[in-house]
Amino acid sequence: MLDFQNISVRYGFQDVLTDVTFRVNKGERVGVVGPNGSGKSTLFKIILGELSVDHGELIIEEKPRIGSTRQHPEPDTPEETLLEYALRGVPGFHELEARMHELEAAIDDKGPNGGNGHGGLSKEQLLREYGEVQTEFEHLGGYDLETRVKVALGGLGFTTEEFTHPFASFSGGWRMRAELSRVLASEPDLLLLDEPSNYLDLPAVDWLQRYLRQYRGTLMLISHDRYLLRTLTDIIVEVDAATATRYEGNLDWYLKEREVRYQHLLAAKENQDRHREQLQRFVDRFRAQATKAAQAQSRQKQIDKIDEARIVLPKRYSRRGRLRLAEPPPSGIEMFRCEHLFFTYEETENPRFVLRDVSFSISRGDKVALIGYNGLGKSTLMRLIAGTRKPTSGKAILGHNVVPGYLSQEFAETIPPDLSVYRIAKNAWQGATNITGEKNFRNQLGAFGFDENDVEKPAGVLSGGEKIRLAFLRLFLQAPNFLLLDEPTTHLDLDGRNLLQEALGAYRGTILLVSHDIEFVRAVATSVIEITRSGIRTFPGGYDYYMEKKDALPVHAAEPVEASAPDGGASGAPRLSSKELRQLRAAERAKAAPRVKELKRRVAVAEKKLEELQAALEKASEELFNPKPTTNFAELNREVQIIQCEIDRYTKEWEDAAMELEGQ
Repeated sequence: MLDFQNISVRYGFQDVLTDVTFRVNKGERVGVVGPNGSGKSTLFKIILGELSVDHGELIIEEKPRIGSTRQHPEPDTPEETLLEYALRGVPGFHELEARMHELEAAIDDKGPNGGNGHGGLSKEQLLREYGEVQTEFEHLGGYDLETRVKVALGGLGFTTEEFTHPFASFSGGWRMRAELSRVLASEPDLLLLDEPSNYLDLPAVDWLQRYLRQYRGTLMLISHDRYLLRTLTDIIVEVDAATATRYEGNLDWYLKEREVRYQHLLAAKENQDRHREQLQRFVDRFRAQATKAAQAQSRQKQIDKIDEARIVLPKRYSRRGRLRLAEPPPSGIEMFRCEHLFFTYEETENPRFVLRDVSFSISRGDKVALIGYNGLGKSTLMRLIAGTRKPTSGKAILGHNVVPGYLSQEFAETIPPDLSVYRIAKNAWQGATNITGEKNFRNQLGAFGFDENDVEKPAGVLSGGEKIRLAFLRLFLQAPNFLLLDEPTTHLDLDGRNLLQEALGAYRGTILLVSHDIEFVRAVATSVIEITRSGIRTFPGGYDYYMEKKDALPVHAAEPVEASAPDGGASGAPRLSSKELRQLRAAERAKAAPRVKELKRRVAVAEKKLEELQAALEKASEELFNPKPTTNFAELNREVQIIQCEIDRYTKEWEDAAMELEGQ
């Protein structure tokens, strides 16, 4: 499908891609990986025709329909709704639909005897054109496009009420979700996704993974998300050091094979450097001697040839750093407790609460993942714990000797780009109490991977991985023992995420983190707090335990334990024993059983009805595709529209019942 042949691209004096040659076959699922700034997005720009190459050629076979997300989506008009915007994801859809209606009306006007009245076309000519237009409409998936769009919007976190809201009213992150939904619903032949999880929360990433597993076209996915790469791709293309290497295997095979290739490359580079050094010594020694001048000139030509074909190590090896987190200062057993916490940003009589009646506690040594859809208050809760916000009502209490260290989503933007690494760290060190002396301070710089060549770099030229190391350095110079990490992996490539993951896994302090990287959460978190629209649920195990248990627990089953203070403290309520908790959960399940039974019945009825309607839609579509002499196109099209409305109605019925059932 895609054949890259000796493609080279330069930006000014920088070689971005040099003689890149690889192929993507039809139906393959390709993960594109590499350090930030290595040229991955450049490949997509070449495919989309947004960038011309300096050398080489890209051959695109079979003229596939290509789907990709735009970086700055905008509505056509200020009044355009979210649903209308998402439906525009299929080019030509509305034009084809309008033309079909025109042709239906023209065919009906002809009557049984035909004649030439509509633009001079006979009924047979109109029928022929209608068949062609209808075939193209069918190929675009026109009859069920709206259903696919609604499913995609719902899966990515939009509520049904928001479908009719103006697209212009949504923030940049939610606009990108809408852009992604329209691309997914268009079902292109070739799907190009560039870091699709960057604007998603963890539940939406999980939905996206399940959706893309059903996609049957050719997929090219640029991502640092190991969960998506591991579960969705079976070919890896690594872009690094201005070249691209295709690995005929999945992510795990690539990670092993690239180390083998690197060792061979490193040995070849060492041999090349040694040979060049020998030649250079000869030239330096004998270039001034008349008897050796010819030989020196010959060796200089060899050096020039070596320089032209110089082996370059991948950036990920040349930029490897360290991230050693210091021992946390001592603290009490309880790190944080909140009781009946409410918070709103509005100062009105009837405010909309971001957090409502939240109660839980975190103990020393816990590594907790905070999970939930965007907009439910995860980042707000982080700010409340960090002390940058105050609760509207209720209590938010830090434990004895607890020092929070807050790393916000905007950490990269809060680093002054003009200041050097040394100056930024020095400014943070001024208030530190755990490090004394310049030597110890510079040792801390080294512990976070900054050597004497790095400390004078301005922060604006640092890579994503270097910025997060600098952010953690600033954090640890203040000696925290309770890390609050809001999306810490956003700016990191595969190796940077592994580096951070290993450091946090070995860290002996307490962590509360928000992340959309499922592999990262799975590796670091030992317990989970889920924020839902119904309240807080806690799970005393890692991510896999959470996924196993979340559907089995009632929404509020975890709250009685967390709402009580340790040792029967401030709330006055005794802590429930394990036996009492099991009895409580059993009672709640028994109480919910009749409702669960009714919801299961509604789901089953809706599923059966949807199967019948889908069969009727396929039958009607088949007649539209292969019309009979007696076919009434206007009546048949109305029937298709009625069936589609019924499908939408029962789909909503199924979604509502299934969502309520999930919360039971």
